[in-house]
Amino acid sequence: MKKVIIITFIAAFAIVNVNAQKYFTKTGQISFFSSTPIENIEAVTNSASTVYDSESGKIQWAVLIKSFEFEKALMQEHFNENYMESSKYPKATFKGEIKDFENLNLETDGTYVVEVVGDLTIHGVTKPIKSKAKFKVLEDKITASSDLNVLVADYKIDVPAVVKENIAKEIEISIKTEYELLDR
Repeated sequence: MKKVIIITFIAAFAIVNVNAQKYFTKTGQISFFSSTPIENIEAVTNSASTVYDSESGKIQWAVLIKSFEFEKALMQEHFNENYMESSKYPKATFKGEIKDFENLNLETDGTYVVEVVGDLTIHGVTKPIKSKAKFKVLEDKITASSDLNVLVADYKIDVPAVVKENIAKEIEISIKTEYELLDR
């Protein structure tokens, strides 16, 4: 009987250690899109960092504002110097959790839709957000994606009156990444 209890304990401990893993990337993609009748503005970065802890459901993202690339160099310059003030506010971050993380099994192939909640900090302003995220697991490849909208005014980003009609009041943000297992 003692052997059965010990073996059960060891097996349970092994399962917990297998499932309690951290996943990360430094090549996450974040893009945003502003659509107005006058002009569409798009930018993308492929250097966002993210970490997901499968034991706690905690998830974090960070991106350098200057890493966003635009089609037009002048747009990129105005974005960094005039609107985002990237020298003063060099990065945007998200710190939160997957609410239903116990339903997310990164070791079993499938598609998992989860709710993510937390605090998004842009331009020195932190606001709570909630969004759906989709995780896909296929043959040890783990991808995640999410879309959300943010109001420019919520993050105290001043847009000069002369170009106010060129920039949408609400910006569409898309997040995509491929996670890797973080070695312990």
